[in-house]
Amino acid sequence: MNLTDITPAIALSPLDGRYQKQTSPLVEYLSEPALNRERIHVETEWMIYLAGGDDGRTSYIPGVKPFTDAEAAYLRAIVGDFGAEGIDELKQIESVTHHDVKAVEYYIDRRLDKAAEALGADTELARLKPLVHFACTSEDINNLSYALCVKQAVEKVWRPALEHVTDKLAAAADTFRDLPMLALTHGQPATPTTLGKELAVYVYRLRRQLKHLDSQEYLGKINGATGDFAAHYAALPQVDWVHVSQTFVTERLGLDWNPLTTQIESHDWQAELYGIASHTNHILHNLAQDVWMYISRGVFAQVPVKGATGSSTMPHKVNPIRFENAEANLELSCALFDTLAATLTETRWQRDLTDSTTQRNIGSAFGYAMLALYNLDGGLDSIHPNKEAMQAELDGNWEVLGEAIQTAMRAAALEGREGMDNPYERVKELMRGKRIGKKDVEDFVATLNFDAETGARLASLTPATYRGIADRLVDYDA
Repeated sequence: MNLTDITPAIALSPLDGRYQKQTSPLVEYLSEPALNRERIHVETEWMIYLAGGDDGRTSYIPGVKPFTDAEAAYLRAIVGDFGAEGIDELKQIESVTHHDVKAVEYYIDRRLDKAAEALGADTELARLKPLVHFACTSEDINNLSYALCVKQAVEKVWRPALEHVTDKLAAAADTFRDLPMLALTHGQPATPTTLGKELAVYVYRLRRQLKHLDSQEYLGKINGATGDFAAHYAALPQVDWVHVSQTFVTERLGLDWNPLTTQIESHDWQAELYGIASHTNHILHNLAQDVWMYISRGVFAQVPVKGATGSSTMPHKVNPIRFENAEANLELSCALFDTLAATLTETRWQRDLTDSTTQRNIGSAFGYAMLALYNLDGGLDSIHPNKEAMQAELDGNWEVLGEAIQTAMRAAALEGREGMDNPYERVKELMRGKRIGKKDVEDFVATLNFDAETGARLASLTPATYRGIADRLVDYDA
């Protein structure tokens, strides 16, 4: 049997197959049916708004009376009732029109034809089919629908998942704020820090991105075929169409109004958003790699999952697969976000359709990002600090105290104390490329002309206590 003959159809993308459970929340906002539902929403809401809406205005369109509450509710129910049957029906209409937005228009027309069955013979909805898509080009509907889809996906799915992982890191940073660990710079032993402070660095970085997200604009326009309101003013010059456009976008849809566009909304807001998303992914990628290396080094121990196999041939292994999966999916997400940001801001003069097919991959970009967050969330739950290994690293690297000693020598020299010349070179001679211990440090400090307090402070230092104010830095927030 050919796999293509199996029904229901087998998913090509792992996002809709193997990982469907983890990415399914995005279907509500970034799937093709979700986009069509928003198109229906924009079209019907535009009708209600033009007719005077439910805010007591007179109609902008001569011959059209303001809708009754029941009529407005009927139109909005077209959106609310859009389910499996509606999806199939719309697909059938599009198979004839070969135009997705025109199919939505005809889908609404069919509901208007049936309005009298629900509302009675007095309703005029059936004769108002010309009001559907009034003065609109397809991109008027599409840009608003995409903005609504993406805004909801970010605010209701991706951002909460990102904040959840960030808060989990913040809790771990607070718990381990005092837990000393050896730092490595260039892969070499360096000034010690605390595990909490190192995790707090990521918390700070991620919360900055969350702040950027919270100030993100979601722009929309509804201004006709080339952005000039030409058809609007040709038909009804007495209407302030700029005001109508602005208030509809901002007050009715809750988006930010773009007053100057070609046929398409310029997509700059999308490029900005996807830039934030890609940058966030890179921070998370850095986190995944760091944790992976901490596991390899022994700073973190993993909690084995009962029944799980780490290796097909080496039974002892517990692979850091969650962090490896996160890395890979973040890279895929970044590739898509970077492509979206680069291509969506370009078009040929007024319009081409490159953005149409490109924007259909927005869901995949967020899907891979969500899959990465899912893996990071589970990965963080599966590790804990290996305090014995961390202490052993510190005890094996007393040479990291060389920085403290030579810096204290410099301060003493500046105060005028004798015998503090060439501090860097003298400490380097004692410690570089060597393994030294507590006694070596104490003996060296004893040979120097420090005042009693400084000498005692340096002599009492250990790699575990030489960590500055790392524990207090955890409290800084973005």
